[in-house]
Formats: sequence, C-alpha cells, structure tokens
Amino acid sequence: MTALTESRAREEICRVGRSLFERGYVHATAGNISVRLDDGFLITPTDACLGLLDPARLARLDAQGRQLSGDRGSKTIALHTRIYRAAGRFDPATACVIHTHSTHCVALTLGDETSQLLPALTPYFVMKVGHVPVIPYHRPGATEAADAVAAAIEHHGDAGTPIRAVMLARLGPNVWHESPAAAMAVLEELEETARLRTLVPAATPLPDDTIEELRRTFGARW
Repeated sequence: MTALTESRAREEICRVGRSLFERGYVHATAGNISVRLDDGFLITPTDACLGLLDPARLARLDAQGRQLSGDRGSKTIALHTRIYRAAGRFDPATACVIHTHSTHCVALTLGDETSQLLPALTPYFVMKVGHVPVIPYHRPGATEAADAVAAAIEHHGDAGTPIRAVMLARLGPNVWHESPAAAMAVLEELEETARLRTLVPAATPLPDDTIEELRRTFGARW
C-alpha cells in the first residue's frame, strides 16, 4: 500500500473520527487516532471530540514524539508509539492506531478478568481481528499499560499469531492497521463481535477444525 501523504492523512483521521462518533463508537471527548508518517506522527488533540476534528489543528509530532505544531496532542502518543514499534516487527506497514471506548468491548471487562476479550465466535472475527488480549486496568496514560501492550504484541507475534488489537480493561480497545480505514474496519468487527457476546453470553465458539480451515484458506492468524 502507498503511504498516505500528510494532507491526506489529516483528512482521513477527521473522516474516520467523524464516522466513529456519529455511529456511537466514541462519545464526548473519548478516543484518539494517530497516523505514522515518514518523519513523525499525526495525532488527535487532547480532549478533542472525534466528531468535530479540524485537519489543520491535528497535532504534528516529530519521529521522537515531540510536538511541532497544531493543538496539544493526546497524552496517549506514548502508547501509540510503543504499538508502532512492537507491531512493526510483524506488520511493517502498520501506520494507524485507533483507540475508542466502545460500549460492548468495555462491558465485557467489567466483570471477571480474562486474558482474552473474546473467543472465536465468528469466522470474520477470526479472519479480520484475531486474538485480543486484555490488558489489566491501569490509569489512563500509565506507562505500565504501554509496557503490557508491547509485551502482548511481542508474545503473540513471536508465537506466530500476530495481533491487531488489545483491550485496555475498563477503558477500551486499541486497534492498528496500515491505514485509518483499515484500522476502523478492525474496530468495527471487534465491537460487533463484542455486541454478539453480550447478547448471547453462552455462545459456542467455532470448533478447532473450522478455525484450522480459516487458517489454511484465508491465512487467519489465530
């Protein structure tokens, strides 16, 4: 895939942010989106509503995460940069990270803690999302959360099942892919599967032979 120009990346961040807000994936000033450029990053401003973003006011950062222009960037840039570094070992084209407080994903972490957010409930969840490790609760912006996310990415990647999402307990998912549109598609499939889980808590996961067929046929990373 050809890398987005900075101007196009700004437009895409705002388009995706507005779409997520209008469909209820984020509310108020929750959530953030970043894009990795050749020489730095763009990220949504701190306390910004994703439905009302201005392309010219997105925070522009250098390759070390230092702000160069725009409104003050979200404090989550430290987590985003850790994701880019860790995920880049297994998916070098990774260029967008999205964080939301998606209702059904968060709901699944309000009870008993689990190591994985969801079992293999549907073929498209297995194919398009894959494993989603749950990161135990830390306060927003805590460095311990970034450490745990990087460790989860490395663990699954080294095991041959690279991931595209993690779930921060009681906060929300972080997803990543090669573009804002692709990352949003991962988030949509993840939240829809979480909604199915809340509707049918006792739903039976796909059997192992079905998952193996998805691996062989579609390259599913499960």
